[in-house]
Amino acid sequence: MSQDLLTATTAAVRDAGARMLARYSPGSRRPGLPEVLESLHANDAAVAEVLRPALTGIRPQARWLDDEHGSGPLPAGEWWLIDPVGGNVNAVHGMPDWNIGVSLVRDGRPVLGVVYFPVPDEMFTAREGGGAFLNGEPLRVSAKTSLAGALTGTGQAQPGHDAGLLERMGTSFTAMAKAALHVRISVPVTQQLAQVAAGRLDLHWQLDNVRSHAAGVLLVQEAGGVVTGLGGEPWDIAGRSYLAAAPGVHAEALKVLAGISGSRPD
Repeated sequence: MSQDLLTATTAAVRDAGARMLARYSPGSRRPGLPEVLESLHANDAAVAEVLRPALTGIRPQARWLDDEHGSGPLPAGEWWLIDPVGGNVNAVHGMPDWNIGVSLVRDGRPVLGVVYFPVPDEMFTAREGGGAFLNGEPLRVSAKTSLAGALTGTGQAQPGHDAGLLERMGTSFTAMAKAALHVRISVPVTQQLAQVAAGRLDLHWQLDNVRSHAAGVLLVQEAGGVVTGLGGEPWDIAGRSYLAAAPGVHAEALKVLAGISGSRPD
């Protein structure tokens, strides 16, 4: 995947971020659920309106998918996977932790990822085999070797979970909280993945794997992290769950999370 393609994609994402930043207000306080939902949809539409023509022009052979909560396999070929406003619910409530996320996936494998945080102006980029970067500076995952000192995280990627999954999420938090220094539960998920790539967070696990996380997964992989299913199997875009971690804590974290997703590490 060429540097020129990444440069063009990054420019498109920055333009979309500027569009969303103009809509964002730290004083935003929506009065109820109807108004929250209206703002969520309007934000997504505004960002997609910028990204879709730009990315189609950059890579016209790639198909387009902006279902941020979509999961399961993709047909063969290239796909632009878009999370128009990751952490949109934060933006709607005036919080600064939201991003624009784009990945190019080829035959189920992310080959390019861009995750942009407009408020702090942090641009995370990665190419398959080309490393991961923050504002042009190379990234490397944490050197931690024990969960005892690890900052860990998970998040709710999709709303409206069934009761069984919510129970497993709670069980996984309890298990990790007993083993790690601290557990964060927050959205957007791509923010946590980007922080793992930057070495600011030591690991992130997810019990609901959605395709729009692919950009964050690539960031972690290209920064030297390990991303697998919770049974230790190779990460798959259609998998049910995953763990993204620094190499020194990955195996220990797998043991902590063993069995929670229905899989056990080898």
